[in-house]
Amino acid sequence: MKFDYGSNGLDINLKPSWNVTIFNPDEQMVIKNPVKAIRNSIKNPIGSPSLLKILKQKREVNKICIVASDSTRPVPSHYILKGLIDELNSYDIEDSQILILIATGLHRRSREEELDRILGTKLRGRIKVVDHVATDKNTLEYLGQSSDNIPIYINKHYYESDLKILSGYVEPHFFFGFSGGRKSIVTGIVGEETIQGNHSAENVESPYSRFGIYKENPMHKNSVEISKKVGVDFIVNVCINENHKITQVASGDFEQAHEFLVNYQLNHVFRQISDPYDIVICGNGGYPLDLNLYQGVKSMAIGEMAVKKNGTIISVNELSDGVGHDNFKELIFSGKTPKQIYDEILNKKIIVPDQWEIQILTRILMKSDIYVVSKLSKEKIGNIGLKHAKSVEDAIELALNKHGKNARMLFLPNGPQVLPLLRK
Repeated sequence: MKFDYGSNGLDINLKPSWNVTIFNPDEQMVIKNPVKAIRNSIKNPIGSPSLLKILKQKREVNKICIVASDSTRPVPSHYILKGLIDELNSYDIEDSQILILIATGLHRRSREEELDRILGTKLRGRIKVVDHVATDKNTLEYLGQSSDNIPIYINKHYYESDLKILSGYVEPHFFFGFSGGRKSIVTGIVGEETIQGNHSAENVESPYSRFGIYKENPMHKNSVEISKKVGVDFIVNVCINENHKITQVASGDFEQAHEFLVNYQLNHVFRQISDPYDIVICGNGGYPLDLNLYQGVKSMAIGEMAVKKNGTIISVNELSDGVGHDNFKELIFSGKTPKQIYDEILNKKIIVPDQWEIQILTRILMKSDIYVVSKLSKEKIGNIGLKHAKSVEDAIELALNKHGKNARMLFLPNGPQVLPLLRK
């Protein structure tokens, strides 16, 4: 079978004796002309006046900011941006009035080749592009605190623009419920303190901070409140399939258009299971989502949804960029037990950027074994309990030694395109 892994995928040899279940995504119709579909969506928005009407309602529009996903997201932003900018040009908006702001959150800055991929050849060099830097307060505007006492720092380029547009994609997210919409603001273009407040240990620990949980999610509620405070004029969001091709488009109001795509995802992505599995083999959906171990935790959270207590998760991600964020790397080499780290995060002995990723990783490690199959050597995956295997087949054999030759296995080869949901 073929497993999403890096840019080229990974072939896995299945033995006839293995007790295997494979979940593949529902086939979704791919939009053949995405730029045309995006422009049509902009003209026919959900819960909002058209973009042209919004422009006419504003007294003066000199600066337009379009927020785009960073390089760690597989969304084909070049189609969204092309459709948006073609539409704006048709309203007599000049390229010089438009700024594309890359929603890096706390991720690293974009590389040149990544900007080429995000903007595409037709826009690269035409439109000014800026990376958001969450740690640089000189580039941020302070707007006071949210109702749950989180300081609000927002990117000045965005806040000072006359027209504010968000772009991105909607899929289930391992603690935010769903990506897209309001998440382009929080965590995409806010300050480090705002991100850490939103992603607090208490919020991440909430039982509502899981894949596919939406309105009850404390991080969702906070990000909607902050998005309303900083202002959003219009969004263009899409859904994509396992090959990162666009299958749905929605534009308009940042809540209503987003919710339209959330409902689409709820109907197409979740697959019910009656009992948890002994072994779950899962990945992040290939490049660019499997660039580093930090991002790879998301795939382990997919495995957590389906694995039994004391089961085995086999995480299959290329990790060509290594471990990822420095704070995360330091903690996975701390030599502490998962429970020690988890408790220290909840007790606020550990307060660092990106603590949510290690919090979720240690939560999963307290439930099950995790084997990492990647380009990383055994010495590079830390010393807090992650196990190393050279191949998926080797990891399965090791897991079968623990669970027995008839152990039930679930393969999830396409990352978050299919998510197992345990029937209550």
